[in-house]
Amino acid sequence: MSGRDERLYPLRLTVTAKPLVFGGHALARRLGKTGIPDWSVAETWECSDVAGLSGVVTEGPLAGRSLRQVVADHPQDLMGAGWSGRCFPVLTKFIDATGSLPVHLHADDEAARRLEGQRNGKTEAWHILDAAPGATALCGVREGVTPGRLRAALQAQDFDAVLRRLPVRAGETIYVPGGTPHSFGPDTLVYEIEQTSDIQQHAMRWRMEDGSPVSDAEFDANLDMLMRQVHPESRPDFTPGLRIALGDGAERVFLCASPYFALERWTSAGPLRRSFATAQILSNVGAPVRVRSGDWEGELGRAQTLLLPASCGEAEITGPADVLFGCLPDLDRDVRAPLLEAGYSRRHIAALGAGS
Repeated sequence: MSGRDERLYPLRLTVTAKPLVFGGHALARRLGKTGIPDWSVAETWECSDVAGLSGVVTEGPLAGRSLRQVVADHPQDLMGAGWSGRCFPVLTKFIDATGSLPVHLHADDEAARRLEGQRNGKTEAWHILDAAPGATALCGVREGVTPGRLRAALQAQDFDAVLRRLPVRAGETIYVPGGTPHSFGPDTLVYEIEQTSDIQQHAMRWRMEDGSPVSDAEFDANLDMLMRQVHPESRPDFTPGLRIALGDGAERVFLCASPYFALERWTSAGPLRRSFATAQILSNVGAPVRVRSGDWEGELGRAQTLLLPASCGEAEITGPADVLFGCLPDLDRDVRAPLLEAGYSRRHIAALGAGS
């Protein structure tokens, strides 16, 4: 059957589990995620089209096909009318910061092209699923810190001298533009949404893969590149999101929104119905639910993810439900219009992300 003749349906993808040094067992024990290894897991890449780590369809007629191939065969059926591109543009992860992440940053689009030879950078957002009392995150450079002082403090590993430390609370979200130095943990569970990329520059003397030391020469080269990519003026803050009541106790919360991605959290005691015109990454952060879209129906377990192609158009979820929807939005249609209709100002909407 040719790609043109195939009909898309909700896609389950393989998940990549990352055994990085800051991870633990919270994704399984606290979030209820199954199907991952028993060893310490720091991240699960839920919907990925990063080169070499593209998810593979596990069920139905497209089983065995990579997300990259689905994009190539069905760009507009998957992403929506008028879209074109080489890869799925949004990456989502569950992250277990049982320990603290390394202090690092990701290039923005311009720096990624100029310095990394990549088509795009990596702006991201963190939605906090759970955090211990007193949990914090480092995000952004303190006001008044000069480049020289920043580099010296990073060299000395004195991060609090130059980086902002923010309180972390479950249910809040922070939008982190490329070029912003950051870290979070310990004792924090996060759902992360970001541009499809794996570029990063670290400010640590150890490797996050296994904790082994970084040589002085490599460490200095890493800091040099980080300083070429840093945006010291970027100082994002956590927000509770913008809420819209859907009736019968259901609620829709806009967590972040920008030209790169948008993320919403929907909760309800009864069934939920969502219409859409762009691909939706549906991740379940509550009890198992059933999802129906067109002729397709299936269960979505705890901490599991389903990719809903744009051509599906609508999905119904049984309740009680607590789910996340991530997408590449049309900002006017998918974000501004419903929020303005609900009475929010453009200033409120802009606070969800960069220029939204």
